Amino acid sequence: MNGILPLWKPKGLTSHDCVMKVRHLFHVKKVGHTGTLDPEVEGVLPICIGEATKVVQYLTPLKKTYIATIQLGIATDTEDAHGKVIEKKEIMQTPSVQTIDDVLQSFKGNITQIPPMYSAVKVKGKKLYEYARANEQIERPKRNVSIYDIYRMSPLTNNDTSFQIKVVCSQGTYIRTLCVDIGKELGYPAHMSHLVRIGASSFTAKDTVKLPDIEQYKKKGKLKELLIPMADGLKHMDRLYVNQETKQRISHGQKLRKPTKQLHSDPFLVMYREQLLAIYQIHPENSNVIKPVRVFNG
Repeated sequence: MNGILPLWKPKGLTSHDCVMKVRHLFHVKKVGHTGTLDPEVEGVLPICIGEATKVVQYLTPLKKTYIATIQLGIATDTEDAHGKVIEKKEIMQTPSVQTIDDVLQSFKGNITQIPPMYSAVKVKGKKLYEYARANEQIERPKRNVSIYDIYRMSPLTNNDTSFQIKVVCSQGTYIRTLCVDIGKELGYPAHMSHLVRIGASSFTAKDTVKLPDIEQYKKKGKLKELLIPMADGLKHMDRLYVNQETKQRISHGQKLRKPTKQLHSDPFLVMYREQLLAIYQIHPENSNVIKPVRVFNG
């Protein structure tokens, strides 16, 4: 049982809850997810099983895609719909479509965020939400993130106080905070009233499977059919194909001479036919040699 399970995480479960359920359903110990989703957020959560846990670090930093709803006029302490209202402002007239679109485009590119107090970011050994629950103030560290694309999805009328956006962003982006900051630029307190993750790395909503479906596959003895090969989840990495003799050397974790083929990513996949053997990188001390960073069994 080695591969990637593109799970559709339901509302009400933590990402860790999903890992535990998958571990139970597949009867495997080695299970890991590729990017935390808040309990009240549903969406794409790739889960790595067996040998695929070795590639979690190569999937987690990849782009994420979300659909979020921004509610203008109300701010909450958690920056989402589940928090306590801390500010209100009546909306006499909804900002124009052009104004909203211009503000959204101003967030495209590299931006700086301050994580919300109700988040798992650690400061001085404690998570921010622990400070928040104790009513303690602490300076929050700024973080740089990338917004690759952002645009409004829903049409607007003069009576609308909320609108949907689609965001393609880097790892570590807080969509809650993004919604609050967009509201500020529009002149209103705001919060994120709804969020769905529709893409993570190369997986989209149409690729996913739900927990009840997994249970049905298990009853039929077809769980393996749900797993995506590791190499299919690592399409962003270049591939080096080797012969049978080199395959044996790789299985023993040996260093190799750097291939003449130009490599477009480092690290990169080493394949024998359609089998992923290892992940290699150029040796940091000898650019003519490549060394393994992950070797896969079976």
